[in-house]
Formats: sequence, structure tokens, C-alpha cells
Amino acid sequence: MSELQSTNTTPKLARDKVPFGQKAAFGAGHLVNNLFPGALGVFSFFLLTAFGMDPFLAGILGGLPRIYDAIIDPIIGHLSDNTVSRWGRRRPFIFVGAILSGIFFIILWQLDPNDTQTYNFWYFLIFSLVFLTGNALFATPLIGLGYEMTSDYQERTRLMGFSQTIGQIAWMIVPWFWVVIADPTMFKTQAEGVHKLSVIVGAICMILGILPALFCKEMDQTNLENRSNKNKNIFSELLSLFKSIGVISKNKSFMKLCAATFLVFNGFQMVASFSYFIIVFYLFKGDYGLAGTWPAWFSTISAVFTAFLIIPIVTMLSSKFGKKNAFIISTVLSIIGYGLKWWGFNPGNPWLMLLPVPFIAFGLGGLFTLMMSMTADVCDLDELENGMPRKEGTFGAIYWWMVKLGQGIALVLAGWVLEVIGFDASKAIQSTETITNLRLFDIFIPIITAAIAIWVMWDYNLSEEKAKEIKAELVARRGEL
Repeated sequence: MSELQSTNTTPKLARDKVPFGQKAAFGAGHLVNNLFPGALGVFSFFLLTAFGMDPFLAGILGGLPRIYDAIIDPIIGHLSDNTVSRWGRRRPFIFVGAILSGIFFIILWQLDPNDTQTYNFWYFLIFSLVFLTGNALFATPLIGLGYEMTSDYQERTRLMGFSQTIGQIAWMIVPWFWVVIADPTMFKTQAEGVHKLSVIVGAICMILGILPALFCKEMDQTNLENRSNKNKNIFSELLSLFKSIGVISKNKSFMKLCAATFLVFNGFQMVASFSYFIIVFYLFKGDYGLAGTWPAWFSTISAVFTAFLIIPIVTMLSSKFGKKNAFIISTVLSIIGYGLKWWGFNPGNPWLMLLPVPFIAFGLGGLFTLMMSMTADVCDLDELENGMPRKEGTFGAIYWWMVKLGQGIALVLAGWVLEVIGFDASKAIQSTETITNLRLFDIFIPIITAAIAIWVMWDYNLSEEKAKEIKAELVARRGEL
């Protein structure tokens, strides 16, 4: 029986509407996708304090795996695009990847502080690479799966918005890992805290991670032609991958999405740690005791606003004004939020720090909800222009490769800014000039990058009308009529 249910200009397919159960399963996958990197970021701090790792070696352990991750993601994406199995293209990868990444995340953090630094360095490096392999097997096909779960223009935004809402739960939890691990009433040592908490995180991620593989539906494989066959060797597969990357790099709409994401996300990432420093050293004069859990509450409340207020509003804006305009509106609101930080961070009333939060949350809350939805539209455009095979996995891998690359650059630049302004975390009292410059950078860096992102997206032209025309053509071309 054909999926087609209507003879309107824009065909209605059974897979246009994603059932709630599938949305929930896909959202569980995104919770894992946020929980792993969030926990990894917190736990990595304790490499220094709990396991005595030299800061330089800790930097290498942070940098080398990122390079490996950037290389392996497109390979996994390409493989999942061209996989043929009775269980689909993506789901076998997701199932196996969820189990492997959960197991090896636990193993990764069973370091012994009594072992030599050299042993712990090589232990952590090797198991980081193994963990990232499992995580790439899970995460990259999961992103590709989301792009193909529905072909409806608006349902794509609803699906991505729902998954981003569930994913934000990770950021409500992760800030408290700092508090829990360092609490002597809960764990005898920080190392014990890392050991036990990693088991909990790994187990939860395994359970939640297999749900998309079990309950989400992929596009019917009978309509997916021209994929790599069994006779191809590794060299021909790599050649095919490079050709796909070359084709994707010529897609102007996709390049705009990547550039805008690079700017908005990494403008935010570059100053992400600045808020913590401002809370401690400006609001509470360098007294960590007085600062207490304020930084954790700031992050958690930001995630709550993003999940339950901002993402639903952005989804509504997309439905009413289109995805590009929704992005521009949400990014402008985030710029207002960054500006409000000047008045919100007030030593006389710490509660005012929450004033800018709802506005700032529009930045990332709107960004990934809309950009992932628009990337799904771009995958349709690519099929129209370049034919089969569809490349959701490769598109997703390249998009997130840009995010990870920018994140690495942002972290380096953040350190450079702190050095230039003379910030010294070992000193309880910073100079007035240092604090003022820190606050100005905290405000103006994300404002500038967000403004450039709006300029990049201003002439993005893959509208709802055009997307619907593309869908109708593809449905007819695939024989779904």
C-alpha cells in the first residue's frame, strides 16, 4: 500500500506525522547526546584535582580525542548512509553504539589516583578513543535518523524542538555534578565520586540510548537507491566519502546553516565560563563559599527556561513566520539578553542575574531546534539536485564537526582573552579593570557573533513553499505515488 494519503499539491505521507512514542525515544537519544559531553566536561576537571594529572597532559587528553572525533564522525555518517540491513540504516549503529559508549564511559573513569601519571595518561587516552568510537557509532546515525523520520516541513521543527527539550534535562543535572563529586559527606574522595557517578551516567545512557533503535522508524529502504554495494573496498568507500563531502560543501544553504551555527554557538561557548567567574569574583568578591551553588543554579535555571519556555515559543514562531525568520527573531532576543547582563549581574542583588536568562536562552534554544530542522530540508534539496543516495548521516556529521571544531577554537580563544585582560583565578580579588573587561567581553563577544550570524542567514532562501515543492517532486520521483 502506498504511503500517499492525499492528492493535494503537497503530498501527505504516513510518515509525515511522528507519533509521540517515537518523539520520546528520539528525545531520549538526544538526552544521551547531551549528558555524555556534559559529564565528560565536568569529570575532566577532576583529572587535575582528583587524579593529579599535569595540566599540560590534561590539555593533550582534551585535544587529541577531539581531532580523532572530527575524523571518525564523517566516516560513520557515510557508512550509515550506505548500510543495508533488515533493521534499517541507522538503528543497528545506534543500538550497538549506545551499549559500547555506556560501557567504555564507565571504564574510562575508573582511573586510580595511586597509579603513575604516565600510566593514567595512556589509560585515559586509549579509552577516550575507544569511548569516542562507540559514541560516534551512536550519535552520528542518531542525528541522521532525525532528518529522515518525517518529510513534513513543520513536523521536522516540532520533532527537533521536542528532542531539544528532552536534551536540556542533561544541562539541568550536569552542573550539580560539581557539587556532588566535591561533597565530602557523599564521597570520601573526589576520585571515588568520579568512579561511582560515571557508573550511574554510563548505565543511564545505555538504557536511554537504545530506545531510538528500538522504537524510531526510518525511511523505507526500498526507496533508497545507489548506495555502496558489498564489493566496494575501504579505498573506494573513502573516495565515495570525499566525493559526498565535496558535493555537500557546494550546497550554499547548508553552508549558511553551518556558518550561522558556528558563530552563535561558539560565541556563546567562548564566554560560557566567564559567567562563573563573574558570579564568583564580581558578585561575591572571590569568596567561593558565599558563591556556593549560585553558578549551578544559574546553569540549571537557564536549561529549564530553554526546555519549557523558549523551545516551545521558537517552534510556534517557526510555524507562524518560517524557520529563517524564527531564527532571526530568536537571535535578536538573545542579543538583548546578553546586553541585559550589564545590569543583571549586580553585587547588591544576586537574584538579578536571572533577569537576562530567558532572553539569552533564545540563542541556543532556537539555534539547534531550527538548524536541525532546516538541515533536514537541505537533505531533501540535495536529493533533488544530486540524486541518491540520501546523505543524512554525512550531512549530520559535517554539521556537528563544524560545531566541535568551533568549540575547540572557542575554548582556546577564551583562555587567550582571560590572559589578555590579566585574569588570575588564584587571586580572590581581581582588579577593577580586569573585572570590567571580563564583563564587557562576556557581553560583546556573543553579541557580535550573533549579529554576524543574522547577516549570514538574511538571504537564506529554502522557504516552506520551496521545501514543499521539493517534497512533491521527490515523492513522485521515488515512486511513492
